[in-house]
Amino acid sequence: MTRLLVEKREPFRLSERYMLHEIKDVIGISKITNVRIFNGYDIENVKNINKAKTAVFSEPGQDDVYDEPPNLNEAAFVFAITSAVGQYNQCEDSATLLLRLLEPKSEPVVRTFKQIALYGDLTEADLEIIKTYYVNPLEMREIPLSLTKAYEYSKPDKISTVDGFIKANDTELLELAKKFGIAMNIDDLNFCKDYFHKENRDPTVTEMKVLDTYWSDHCRHSTFMTTLENIQVEESKYNIGLKQAQELYEQAHQYVYGNVNRPLCLMDIATMQMKKQIKNGELADMELTDEVNACSINATAKIDGKPVDILVMFKNETHNHPTEIEPFGGAATCLGGGIRDPLSGRAFVYGAMRVTGSADPREAIKDTQQGKLSQRKITRTATDGYSSYGNQIGIASGYLNEYYDQGFKAKRLECGAIIGAVQKENITREKPKHGDVIVLVGGKTGRDGCGGATGSSKEQDEETLIKGGAEVQKGNPIIERNIIRLFRKPVVSKMIKKCNDFGAGGVSVAVGELADGININLDKVPVKYPGLDGTELAISESQERMAVVLDEKNLEAFIKEATLENLIAVKIAEVTDKNRIVMTWLGDTIVDMSSDFLNSGGIRQKANITVKAPIIHRHSVLDTESPTVHHHSAIDTQSLKQKWLNNLTDLNNCSQKIIADQFNFVAGGVTVFAPYGGKYKKTPEQGLAMRLPLIEGDTTFSTLMTVGYNPSLGCESPFHAAMYAVIESVTKIVTMGGDYQKIRLSFQEYFERLTTADSWGKPYSALMGAFLAQEKLGIPAIGGKDSMSGSYKDINVPPSLISFAVAVVDTTKLVSRAFKDTNSKVFMLKTPINDSSMPDFIILKQNMSAIYELVQTGVIKAASSIGHGGIARTISEMSFGNNIGFSFNPSFIDNLFVPQYGSIVLEVGSDINLDEQFILIGSTTKIPTIKIEKVSISLDEMLNVWEGVLKDVF
Repeated sequence: MTRLLVEKREPFRLSERYMLHEIKDVIGISKITNVRIFNGYDIENVKNINKAKTAVFSEPGQDDVYDEPPNLNEAAFVFAITSAVGQYNQCEDSATLLLRLLEPKSEPVVRTFKQIALYGDLTEADLEIIKTYYVNPLEMREIPLSLTKAYEYSKPDKISTVDGFIKANDTELLELAKKFGIAMNIDDLNFCKDYFHKENRDPTVTEMKVLDTYWSDHCRHSTFMTTLENIQVEESKYNIGLKQAQELYEQAHQYVYGNVNRPLCLMDIATMQMKKQIKNGELADMELTDEVNACSINATAKIDGKPVDILVMFKNETHNHPTEIEPFGGAATCLGGGIRDPLSGRAFVYGAMRVTGSADPREAIKDTQQGKLSQRKITRTATDGYSSYGNQIGIASGYLNEYYDQGFKAKRLECGAIIGAVQKENITREKPKHGDVIVLVGGKTGRDGCGGATGSSKEQDEETLIKGGAEVQKGNPIIERNIIRLFRKPVVSKMIKKCNDFGAGGVSVAVGELADGININLDKVPVKYPGLDGTELAISESQERMAVVLDEKNLEAFIKEATLENLIAVKIAEVTDKNRIVMTWLGDTIVDMSSDFLNSGGIRQKANITVKAPIIHRHSVLDTESPTVHHHSAIDTQSLKQKWLNNLTDLNNCSQKIIADQFNFVAGGVTVFAPYGGKYKKTPEQGLAMRLPLIEGDTTFSTLMTVGYNPSLGCESPFHAAMYAVIESVTKIVTMGGDYQKIRLSFQEYFERLTTADSWGKPYSALMGAFLAQEKLGIPAIGGKDSMSGSYKDINVPPSLISFAVAVVDTTKLVSRAFKDTNSKVFMLKTPINDSSMPDFIILKQNMSAIYELVQTGVIKAASSIGHGGIARTISEMSFGNNIGFSFNPSFIDNLFVPQYGSIVLEVGSDINLDEQFILIGSTTKIPTIKIEKVSISLDEMLNVWEGVLKDVF
């Protein structure tokens, strides 16, 4: 075995300098004087180690390579860390592949670690504080400084039976569930007991683990399928909109289901507008198939002037629980998991947007809650994980927004959305038949992710960081990139009858969902390392794997194409006509269950609903009884200036460009708008604009994707927050150049653990708010994802319904956000809001139609919806990009700082006159200031405070 230590030379020690800064200024240990970081490699079975030093393990000119340990006697402490046992390590994997290129006949083994030397007058207590901050036990472990030995994997035991299960009483069932780590409740346990009693046997441990995974909230949406009863709504002027939504929902329910006695559930509320529009024929563009795991709409693109039928697919994804406990891997696989959903539909994913939620990352490390990673550590490391995965896989991350709310101390929000497309002629959609084969293609299987589906549905406690390590998947973007290349070949995509990605639940769910009758041979599943038992093989969530159904005659050709892309492809199952899911391992049948029972989802739960009267504060949104800000000669100029600057330093208004700069937004060459636009790249755009990527040909076909969300409003009124989330996402599409009537939506729900009628009332009212907005605007949500475990002790995440909006548009008709010229007129198109905080939907639709017509005729130079931070933030950000000033019209009177969702600001030429509903609020100026009568604030001063808020965090 050979050990190498590699250290950056002085000019390139960026990591060391940042770590020194964090220990001194963030952790608060001022006595530290220096940090040295060595990347360590223990290498076996490599002959030409000298060539490997420069070709694989170091960069000549930047690194020093040590064959012997360097003299670190002056260091106060030296310690070494490496990956947790059994977790995927991309550095080790990449090094091994490169060594095989150098020595094709070798079987190299590489183990990596980091050796860190700390200098200064430090104590053992200081060292423990530093280790606590940097060493997350879920992803890494401390190792001796001596040479490491290969980890010995024990031989797995045979799969045992849960003896006594079918004869157990309730107490005994719960004890068995605890013993084997089963998360299901007593009702589901008894349901299982009845089934296996009919089978006349006790279940295997694997069967119970598979059922637990299949029926988890993550996989089967048990919360969203819970029957809702005894709905009570407190009287309040702010609940008038909810009452209206309930009436409209009842009408829609009657129209869709007729006299069928269908119990009310959150899932029906979420999908009702879609079902209604499908029934009345207004949703002809939606692809109707039982296969696609993403939203899919039909569109026509002109390619080289000829119409081509395509499918546009989009999906939102969350990895809240994994990112909370292991930020890098959790955030990375949030993107990877999102990509695999449309990829399973054979779409080529070309754009991503990231939407996250954090508590204040500037919080002192000493104030970190017990049992938690610090907010700074979580948000910084999650950013690194997501950007690392995206930059490696080559997907353009063209939009990001991190929302800040102290409720996210309960659990981080790690959410994102992706968009892709595929030509329809290259897709086959067929129902699997007896004799078809199922192939696993992609990465190997390890223990990473075991229990992730059930874990993500659990309430977090102080033991989570200790016990939950195996629940976090480790992604390999290189393998997923190879799958993308494989599926983009028409000869391959046309072979695939049906496909599913390996997300939560692993083989059991990914393969089990493909057909009603399947025989699975777990011995055929490729593994990362020996020692996995049949249960682990069945439920592991190891990433970058796809399950595809093929006609047996295409098996050899498919495997050959996969091999050309450096992918493993193995037949692991066959489709049968038995209506049972059967798994064998080492000659034993360890799963043999009815598909009907497996797909039942367990016992349907029931819950009562109470919706409290919302309390909407004047500062937050919408209350028209709030006093407006009158700016005229009597105003205190210093007070207004300070309010303006304070508004820009609000965590949810400040610049996040320092985060955006970590992401590659030009990958693939089809990004239309940079995340921050204008000549100086200072104006944040309001969405993701991407041109359709083509291997050959030319097109102006583009897709738009936007997001609407306000967590602080969700805490006051989940109903209004969800309604305005839809409105915000839609108006952003309109300001970018889209037609609101052609928008399709997808929702992300994120709520506390639901245990009381009051807590159930929050997602209920939120979904009713979203339904009302859909109904009034005439546009549906055609997909979404729910996550209902945002609780930690007595802290809950803000009630969240996030709205993602998608539309197709001609690239030549797009409108960006930064002011373009001086002496332009700037108008506001206002949507009135009544004293119940409800918008006038009729005027809103008229306004959006008027904007669209102006876009089509080329009148609008720049446009922006108004949201959090109000008019003041909107005008400021529109000014920053091209350093263009703005002067308010002296007669303009409005509240400058309150969000006005549904209202829009637009720039037009100085010679343009618009109808009276367009309010002239001012004009752009050559002088780079914002002027309100006697108040003048320079753009430089605003930029300085706006960009400085997160500077020390990222």
